[in-house]
Amino acid sequence: MRIVIALGGNALLRRGQPMTAENQRANIRVAAEAIAQVVPGNEIVVAHGNGPQVGLLALQAAAYHEVAAYPLDVLGAQTEAMIGYVIEQELGNLLPTDQSLATLLTMIEVDRNDPAFAHPTKPIGPVYDRETAERLKAVSGWAVAPDGDKFRRVVASPKPKRIFEIRSIRSLVEQGTIVICAGGGGIPTMYDEAGLLHGVEAVIDKDLAAALLAEQLDADLLVIATDVDGVYTDWGTPRQARLGRVTPEELAALDLPPGSMGPKAHAACGFAQSTGNEAVIGSLTDIAKIIAGDAGTRVRT
Repeated sequence: MRIVIALGGNALLRRGQPMTAENQRANIRVAAEAIAQVVPGNEIVVAHGNGPQVGLLALQAAAYHEVAAYPLDVLGAQTEAMIGYVIEQELGNLLPTDQSLATLLTMIEVDRNDPAFAHPTKPIGPVYDRETAERLKAVSGWAVAPDGDKFRRVVASPKPKRIFEIRSIRSLVEQGTIVICAGGGGIPTMYDEAGLLHGVEAVIDKDLAAALLAEQLDADLLVIATDVDGVYTDWGTPRQARLGRVTPEELAALDLPPGSMGPKAHAACGFAQSTGNEAVIGSLTDIAKIIAGDAGTRVRT
């Protein structure tokens, strides 16, 4: 079975944790242990988030005043390589030595007229108190938005249209390679009026990118791994209940938070509707059970 696994941000850094290399490696090791269980007999492609990492690189770049800060597309490419390196290493430590792994920098096309550019909504980087957020907004020209009782930088999140490296990814998968790609939603790129391709100061939603990846790879299953065991109705109340098997129409009808479960549900619905195959939202630690059909919120037409 060909499976695309989209790792949520908790697979790399839990909320409130210091953004050290040691913490990120320890979290990735947990994710690798879950993924390694399902490698035998399956073709595995791994996508992942990068919000905290790209935000940290942006802060570090802003602290160096000798040259202009690198744009987000370049920082996204850096995090794809950095995170892919650690995932490869941790998986490689668990799998047979003849198992090949590859991290592929992944450019994804967006539309330069996407309305998202006028309404930044995608949070990146660490959380700040109000005073710090307002100062950074004034100094850097950032857009900021509430994130719980804190604030984060937000950028445009245009829809993914096309994965440029899809043929290379497919070729590697068909040869038995575990591919880590589309990290952080891929590197957002677009064509200008002259027909030239260049990067964009934006972040593509990682779950939508993973759904597009799964669709264009003809994947049998899309697994969106997060820190909860599925989608809940009435979340946070005494009436909360986890959904088991749902149709895309049933899931889309729910009022889910746009900053957390909403994009995951949207991505799962899109994949299920476009392919007729199954998408599952569930816990990172339940990946083996999800693939066996015994866990998660399962979305299928």
